[in-house]
Amino acid sequence: MLSLIWGDAGVLSSYPCSALCVMPLPVARHHPTSPLVPIAASLARMTFKLPSFGKTAAKPATAKKAAGSVKKAVTSVLPKKSGTVSTGTRKGGVGYRKYQGDALWLPNTTRPAWLDGTLPGDRGFDPLGLARPSDFVQIGVDENDINATKNFKAGVDGTFQAQPDQVTETRLAPYSEVFGLQRFRECELIHGRWAMLACLGAIVAEATTGVSWAEAGKVELDGAQYAGFSLPFSITQLVWIEAILVGGAEIYRNTELDPEKRLYPGGFFDPLNFAGGDDADKVFRLKTAEIKHGRLAMVAFLGYGVQALTTGEGALGSLAKFGESF
Repeated sequence: MLSLIWGDAGVLSSYPCSALCVMPLPVARHHPTSPLVPIAASLARMTFKLPSFGKTAAKPATAKKAAGSVKKAVTSVLPKKSGTVSTGTRKGGVGYRKYQGDALWLPNTTRPAWLDGTLPGDRGFDPLGLARPSDFVQIGVDENDINATKNFKAGVDGTFQAQPDQVTETRLAPYSEVFGLQRFRECELIHGRWAMLACLGAIVAEATTGVSWAEAGKVELDGAQYAGFSLPFSITQLVWIEAILVGGAEIYRNTELDPEKRLYPGGFFDPLNFAGGDDADKVFRLKTAEIKHGRLAMVAFLGYGVQALTTGEGALGSLAKFGESF
């Protein structure tokens, strides 16, 4: 016979096992030495918690309120998101976010020792070490004694570095170091300026004449034209005119021995005097913007060439084909 104690509401409640006993009562009463007596005693000292049902269940409104309080507590524990603008010693131009530390071309990299960040647009990019200063090693003369039992090989007498980039009056090779940092910067800046002119010129010429820049040479063979107007020159005469004008300008530029003026001559080339002010930080930002636009233009004209090879169209024609794909 089993006996169970129920609560007032007819639901199994939480009671000590002395009041909620599951055992054969007659056996426990008439046989004190029965082995079930120790088990019953141990069960009497235990407390069981059983789930409640029926009227004791939580109301939906109470559960919803509890969930809202838990959500509020979790929200208050979460840390607030910090701002995205950091404080730095140098900031960019209009629309640039401030940055802190050394701005490199690839995060978590180390800047080479020869790229100290003083040049505009210097982001420590030289994975092949092309601009690394040249180191020279002087080796002694090996021993050459025919009477000695053993002649020893000569060792290193000393090491030295070449002089920094120096500009001379030599027209074809003005710099003392062919693989020097200053010469690389001059070449990069000049190529970037030409690329910016070429990208803009290709778009303007195609828009005014309707001829692709890749086909412009064929049109010039039929007759020299510029912006749709015929020119009284043959293609041979145009080549000579271009060689004389561009070559003369390059020879004149090489007469300048100041490395800074070779890159930024000013004067007629800066009619609005952007780089002639006293604000050094502003001038540095303008130089950085120029070298960045020049690099982008070089990559852009490389894209012009790839598009012309793959699609057979110029800049505007390739853009039109791209728009038709949508």
